[in-house]
Amino acid sequence: MKIALVSPYDFTWPGGVAGHISHLTHQFTDMGHQVKILAPHSPSRRVPEESEFVPLGRSVPIPSGGSIARLSLSVWLHHKIRDFLDKERFDVVHLHEPLMPILPLFVLQTSNSLNVGTFHAFYGRFRNYGWSHPILKYWFKKLDGLIAVSPAARQYVSRFFPGDYKIIPNGIDVDHFSANGLPIPELDDGKINILFVGRMEKRKGLRYLLEAYSKLKWDFHNIRLVVVGPGSLDKECYRIISERKLDDVVFFGRVPYHELPRYYRSAHICCAPATGRESFGIVLLEAMASRKPIVASRIEGYSAVLNHGEQGLLVPPKDSVSLAEALALMIRDTALRSEMAEKGEPTVEQYRWEKVAMQVMDYYTDLIEATNGLSRQRAV
Repeated sequence: MKIALVSPYDFTWPGGVAGHISHLTHQFTDMGHQVKILAPHSPSRRVPEESEFVPLGRSVPIPSGGSIARLSLSVWLHHKIRDFLDKERFDVVHLHEPLMPILPLFVLQTSNSLNVGTFHAFYGRFRNYGWSHPILKYWFKKLDGLIAVSPAARQYVSRFFPGDYKIIPNGIDVDHFSANGLPIPELDDGKINILFVGRMEKRKGLRYLLEAYSKLKWDFHNIRLVVVGPGSLDKECYRIISERKLDDVVFFGRVPYHELPRYYRSAHICCAPATGRESFGIVLLEAMASRKPIVASRIEGYSAVLNHGEQGLLVPPKDSVSLAEALALMIRDTALRSEMAEKGEPTVEQYRWEKVAMQVMDYYTDLIEATNGLSRQRAV
């Protein structure tokens, strides 16, 4: 099968959609299929090693949902995309965030292949689609198949674009995180390490973890907060650290993917205090694969992968008191930590990329068979 995987986001920058597409590419290639990746790029950054990558359009950084989306806004891509698709004649064109500007819309406009869309995002207040959905309905109707990565993502998109969405989750490289590895030496000193992994964005909730941690320090002196992720702290986080004299919070910044398992290996508890707008819980799955217990916010994307009281504890978002109480329970009860870590290991197995990619491939096959059956009926 000949497949095009399309991303609206700059493929030279790391991100959830780029990682998703990259893993699908490797899995499909291993299955014997031909794959091309179509995405914008930054000329100043190194082009990914994937020989399948076809750069289309220079990206522009645009604030979006508390993060930065690097999109191509070039209106001159239309003819180039049309000629490329005519030449390649893909069996399936799979667009990720298919209604984002501008590359996916141009692809949908010109594609004569089977068009599949995966919707990744979730925004609790239904932003973006609220004003644009009357315009985007034209392109939405060109999608032959609909995928959402979670019930939260389906809830978000289906309010404005109802349809028969297939839930196929994000995947994870389980072996990468479960492999035995040495902990970070400076973190291997007997202290109980609470690990936060995520970008330094307000929606990731680090502020509330810092507030909770400052409360924990009154009762637990042998703990440390480890923060891993790119970006800069906001003023509120700096204020909390300064006012409450949190001198045992360690910031490691951006960590290479191949090094990330060592930080999980060094942790005793993983904490994900996001405030919302998370369609899925990749960091929760990474923690499960690393055999670590979790304290996380009770938000839609996290509740889809973690059961409260089993693989970890869920607390209300933006509630530093409840967060501190859950972490305190984990700190005191080593048996509970071990029990939850063990339950996370079998849970994460269903999210292996091999299994996720097979679900996607089966969905392609079902759509192709349904399309061929419809064509035969029309011919008769």
